[in-house]
Amino acid sequence: MGISDRSGHDWTAGSGTDVGVGRGATYGAEPRLAGRGQNDDRNGGGSVGGGTDVVTKTSPKTKKPSMYRVLLLNDDYTPMEFVVHVLERYFNKDQQEATQIMLHVHQKGIGVCGIFPFEIAETKVMQVTDLARKNQHPLQCTMEKI
Repeated sequence: MGISDRSGHDWTAGSGTDVGVGRGATYGAEPRLAGRGQNDDRNGGGSVGGGTDVVTKTSPKTKKPSMYRVLLLNDDYTPMEFVVHVLERYFNKDQQEATQIMLHVHQKGIGVCGIFPFEIAETKVMQVTDLARKNQHPLQCTMEKI
């Protein structure tokens, strides 16, 4: 005679009845409902020992995106009016602010157009570079991580 449960079913090895099918099937184990873990507390399943589990809920913390400076580099060939146009079109600068940035680039060799997350900065650099090439200007636009 083997081990039997309250229903009188014999669960011992070799009784011809095994618990579970496939991977993880064992002989002599307590029968479980499919889809429920051993320590599942739903519907009073509870873990062995009757203790209570403390579940702490942690909210995911969002990380601020890395920011990048978009820079214009001075050259001796790109017209100042074209640089002002680029600043107005792609960086939403008014004419006065665009002119100030253009003069800074002209005098210092480099100037900041704006600060953006990576994807936006990358897009603006490509837009400026593409427009400059289409208009046959050697204007260089780069970005650097802050």
